[in-house]
Amino acid sequence: MKTFMARTAVAALAFGFATEAMATEWNVSVWGKRRAFTEHIHKLADLVSEKTGGEFTMNISYGGLSKNTENLDGISIGAFEMAQFCAGYHADKNRAITVLELPFLGVSNLEEEVAVSHAVYAHPAVADEMATWGARMLMTSPMPQYNLVGTGEPRDTLAKMDGMRVRATGGLGEAFRAVGGVPTSVTSSEAYQAMESGVVDTVAFAQHAHLSFGTINEADWWTANLNPGTVNCPVVVNIDAYESLSDAERAALDSSVDEAIAYYLENYGALLARWDEVLEEKGVQKVMLADGELAAFREKAAPIHQAWIDDMSGQGLPAQELYDLVNETLDKQRMSN
Repeated sequence: MKTFMARTAVAALAFGFATEAMATEWNVSVWGKRRAFTEHIHKLADLVSEKTGGEFTMNISYGGLSKNTENLDGISIGAFEMAQFCAGYHADKNRAITVLELPFLGVSNLEEEVAVSHAVYAHPAVADEMATWGARMLMTSPMPQYNLVGTGEPRDTLAKMDGMRVRATGGLGEAFRAVGGVPTSVTSSEAYQAMESGVVDTVAFAQHAHLSFGTINEADWWTANLNPGTVNCPVVVNIDAYESLSDAERAALDSSVDEAIAYYLENYGALLARWDEVLEEKGVQKVMLADGELAAFREKAAPIHQAWIDDMSGQGLPAQELYDLVNETLDKQRMSN
């Protein structure tokens, strides 16, 4: 009887370990705090857990696993299974997707941003480049066009932007440089301090980031219609971790992306709908640039597109193909609407 009981105990213990081992928990590295920019990740985690009966869960960490500028490095060494990053943080590591950060691409809403991002993510050149970092594209984090907040007199003409110190990364930074601005690429988490201390005069962000990182609290004004472009911030997964999932877990993950994005769009839309109220509450002036100034800005920034194509082509990327893909996808998206 003692032998039987001992064997039963060992079997039960082994079964317990086996059951525990069958559960999958992924660590997800993001930064800042929970906000509109990360809601699709939380929704994805909820959906995956629900579809797998709690056998596949995600532990979402805000800065506890990595710096935001090092998330792709963390993915490459398998330090965590999923992460969010922005292309402008390390353009040399994700060259192909920087096409999505070119200024004045003509993207007019979040649905179009999702369409062009996912089309580019699906391109073999993007998959190959991401694979060098052990990463697989999962979904985008669509953001509306960036706009400036600043202190003092509004920078509502190109002449007033000459010499302006602006927090702007990637193609946006190049656009402001084209009109005489002085871009700096401090991270989003450092933007408030840079603005408060006078390191920068203005900060270019999407609406949620001006709220989340506090720059709106330092602002006297906000440009409502500058719309020079946006930053592209994918969510990626470690390839080995993805391939180690069971068929059911992988299906649960893949099938949840569209649902998560739809939730994100609904949530972000609510923020945009009340943005004017936010400005009024915080006493921030809404500034509109004249059509002539906007046209002049676009003209000054136009050479950046061809310069990107030439530069990336010289590095062996199908740059013209990627650029054309963006425009073709925009046309298709508008036709479907």
